[in-house]
Amino acid sequence: MSDRESIEYNYIESLLPERSAFFQDLEREALQKNIPIMDPEGMQVLLTILEIHQPLKILEIGTAVGYSALRMLEVLPEAEIITMERDPVMAEAAERNIERAGESARVRIIRGDALESVQQAAAHAPFDVLFIDAAKGQYEKFFQLYEPLVHRGGLILSDNVLFKGYVSGQEPVKTRSVRSMVSKLREYNENLMNNPRFASSLLSAGDGLMVTRKR
Repeated sequence: MSDRESIEYNYIESLLPERSAFFQDLEREALQKNIPIMDPEGMQVLLTILEIHQPLKILEIGTAVGYSALRMLEVLPEAEIITMERDPVMAEAAERNIERAGESARVRIIRGDALESVQQAAAHAPFDVLFIDAAKGQYEKFFQLYEPLVHRGGLILSDNVLFKGYVSGQEPVKTRSVRSMVSKLREYNENLMNNPRFASSLLSAGDGLMVTRKR
């Protein structure tokens, strides 16, 4: 990150609404334990989009500790979320956090690999929003599997599509595994931006957020 980018990032972050003590605790815990949660800037953009769209039913791929799901519910008092998590430790932590937040009635966790749990999610379809925030190398597969569960006019939001500057070429790729993931993310971005069935914009907010509307 250049000096200018760093100054801009710090300025933007200084303007973000203050999170509750509950969310600040989750953010600190995630930082300490190296748990991936959404960047504050990207999170604010996502929440603004959701407040404009006012979805009632959201499918999230990648629960982690429940941070994003709970942030979304905070601004969508009428919504419910179906969220999918393959890591049993993360799913347990998410369940505890959701219960602590008093949102157990509005969140359902599907435990298991999203590549193998389509029928469980389909039982709750159709969805107003699909939020993809899981294994970066599987985004294309996630999209192909779950986009059909989103109704026409619905949104597909994909986080981390610039992945730490690697996808745009800002940072050099040093390992074969990261190179493969970056190649898949580039293909995913290009496919969405050029698919006439969807209207998409790639935003640089956070770690890169792809905003897609199903035509």
